[in-house]
Amino acid sequence: MTQPGPARRSRANTDSRPASRIEQMCIERGLKMTGQRRIIARVLSESEDHPDVEELYRRAVALDADVSIATVYRTVRLLEEKGIVARRDFGEGRSRYDPTDRGQHHHLIDVDTGKVIEFEDEAHDALARDIAAKLGFELVDVRLQLFARRPEQKKPK
Repeated sequence: MTQPGPARRSRANTDSRPASRIEQMCIERGLKMTGQRRIIARVLSESEDHPDVEELYRRAVALDADVSIATVYRTVRLLEEKGIVARRDFGEGRSRYDPTDRGQHHHLIDVDTGKVIEFEDEAHDALARDIAAKLGFELVDVRLQLFARRPEQKKPK
């Protein structure tokens, strides 16, 4: 008779680090935090870019091989429903995700490289509020996405 081997433990369950920013937001909104959700929350918290689901999956699997792509999709959808992440469309045919705790900011997308640069611009925000007020509205949200290209450098003759 064979003895069962030791139970396989997920790295998510043995991680003793404090809760990540996104994980803390989940807890505050009453979400049950499974080990895999903790991994996905940590990946989102540590991301300095705007990953899509495929990239989130690649990063999460590097931390815990048990994470499935379906779990990443379900978790991202739940985080979006709870207002923890916002879906962004930068014109590439795929959604990317941006934690909502980064505050009001805008995006400039380099159309040649796909790099996304976050920036703040109070003058633009004030103009948007003024336009809304002139039209009889109170501004609720502003999303500015600039699609740009660096000018070609002229080569000396």
